[in-house]
Amino acid sequence: MPRSSLMQRLTAVAVLALVPLQTMADEPVEATLDNGLKVVVKRDARAPVAVSQLWYRVGSIDEVNGRTGLSHLLEHMMFKGTPTVPAGEFSRRIAAAGGQDNAFTSRAYTVYYQLLAAASLPLALQLEADRMRHLDFKDDAFKSELEVVREERRWRVDDQPSAVLYESLYASAFVVSPSRTPVIGWMDDIRHMQPGDLRQWYRQWYVPNNTTLVVVGDVDPQTVIAEAKQRFGGYVAQVLPERRPQLEPTQLGIRRITVKVPSELPYLLMGWKVPRLQKIDDRPPYSLYILSALLAGQDAARLPRNLVRKARIVTSIRTDYELFGRDDGLFTIMAMPATGHGVAEVEQGIRRELTRIARDGVGEAELERVRHQIEASRIYQRDSMQQQAMQIGRLESQGFSWRDENAMSERLLRVGSDDVSAAAQSLIDDNLTVVALQPLQAKGKPPAQAELLQGGNHVR
Repeated sequence: MPRSSLMQRLTAVAVLALVPLQTMADEPVEATLDNGLKVVVKRDARAPVAVSQLWYRVGSIDEVNGRTGLSHLLEHMMFKGTPTVPAGEFSRRIAAAGGQDNAFTSRAYTVYYQLLAAASLPLALQLEADRMRHLDFKDDAFKSELEVVREERRWRVDDQPSAVLYESLYASAFVVSPSRTPVIGWMDDIRHMQPGDLRQWYRQWYVPNNTTLVVVGDVDPQTVIAEAKQRFGGYVAQVLPERRPQLEPTQLGIRRITVKVPSELPYLLMGWKVPRLQKIDDRPPYSLYILSALLAGQDAARLPRNLVRKARIVTSIRTDYELFGRDDGLFTIMAMPATGHGVAEVEQGIRRELTRIARDGVGEAELERVRHQIEASRIYQRDSMQQQAMQIGRLESQGFSWRDENAMSERLLRVGSDDVSAAAQSLIDDNLTVVALQPLQAKGKPPAQAELLQGGNHVR
């Protein structure tokens, strides 16, 4: 199956809008089937196509030590066939209808999606309903795909300096929380995984009451809901495994880690434990989101302007903060020092910028620039049916509703200079983990190219 660049754009888009946008899209219509499966349909008649996304609320944070990587490997195996749809036939039928399909796994959910002509939507729902409860893979197919995933881990993680850095950060910042688990799993767990482990995972989590179906396109919502009821309504809700809280103990001081891997340049990655949005009225997460954008949201932001172009001590720098999610949150800053400059100097430069914001706040012009930036990203999102579906699915799969979007946007608009200053002040050393990459020259091959990659989702 093609590894579409479309999925990369899906996961990179901004989360929130600042203003309502006038389009031909209607308000979503939702329904919950008797078995607990939720259906959300949004009509967008600008083109005779539809996007179907099936969101299972299970990911790497639901796994335990010794059984990591199950969600990601199951995503692969979901294309290995059922008694009525042989291996490879799912994608072949979608392609024959002129569509595209793929899937991805994250820490909090696993998503299967199709983009196809609106008239062919019933085909996608029929195929998804079939493999929700009738997956039938052979042990030989399992062993073969296990090798595929091991190789995927090698080239996506082990051979990518920034991916190694992110994996080391999460494994060091968290000691109890399942957020420390990589989405793709630890190599030794992958190596020792058994077919029975995966079949049990499938039976436990791939049930209607753990699933949201999102459809956006030139469709009639009530017709889609009726079709979903016909395809999925016969499945019985199951008791889900207990999700016990795994609370992270209080960090008692800064943690510093050095990793040595082949690389052209050193890297610096700083990560602070921070809250995520749990309730609409929580204020700190909105301020952290704005702080991230102010620091490195675009070329005019603080860190690129002052450390890349003025001081010239880094070649590139980025920040990352996810507003909401089922896992524990980190506020991260990642930088590549320029030639002749070390990670210690770069860290001090970052700290100076944070101190200025903590002490002086930010100007209204800076805040307004960030608001326009988020608005522009949202306009781009609304121009894509895929992006609209992604926004609905993410909200619905992480404890919120698609109806919460406007309320979140209004609260972002109210973030002021004092709020951003407080967010910067909250990034204290007692919640900080610093990972420095010391480059090595690989024997027999050139070092990996230096890139600022973001760990996270894994596409099949």
